[in-house]
Amino acid sequence: MQLREKNAIMDEMAMKRALTRIAHEIIERNKGVENVALVGIRRRGGPLAQRLAARIEEIEGIKVPVGILDITLYRDDLTTLSSQPLVHRTEVNFDINGKDLVLVDDVLYTGRTVRAAMDALIDLGRPRCIQLAVLVDRGHRELPVKADYIGKNVPSSKQENIAVYVQELDGKDGVVIQEIVDS
Repeated sequence: MQLREKNAIMDEMAMKRALTRIAHEIIERNKGVENVALVGIRRRGGPLAQRLAARIEEIEGIKVPVGILDITLYRDDLTTLSSQPLVHRTEVNFDINGKDLVLVDDVLYTGRTVRAAMDALIDLGRPRCIQLAVLVDRGHRELPVKADYIGKNVPSSKQENIAVYVQELDGKDGVVIQEIVDS
């Protein structure tokens, strides 16, 4: 299976605007950020959570805790991924009990990643609530999961892929739709 870029959805500036809007929405919904913490789902959710925290600090003058969550062992498709899946460290170095947690991910698709992330979070403690922020919501849910904060809704077919690029991991920022092409 090969993927070919079909069209660009967001460039660097569009991503920055979306994250700034989401930061404002988080502040407004939570009536400030005194009890808020952000947890990014490892890989691209991590840098996005860091960026959101930076925007919130610029706006409110308050530094919110940020963690990175590895969900590898919580996935329901773990046995289909690899015989030896690569597990990374979860880096949540603060007490999540009683916190208003904002779980951050790049793309919301079936909802299975979010379900796994919530299971992983609950193993760390009992937050007051868990909210979900995603850069892109592409639809096609298989589980009853809905984002509280969305950068952009991108209707897509199941034959397409949404690729999010972040400077910290990919050397560039952007979101593109890719289509599956026969080799």
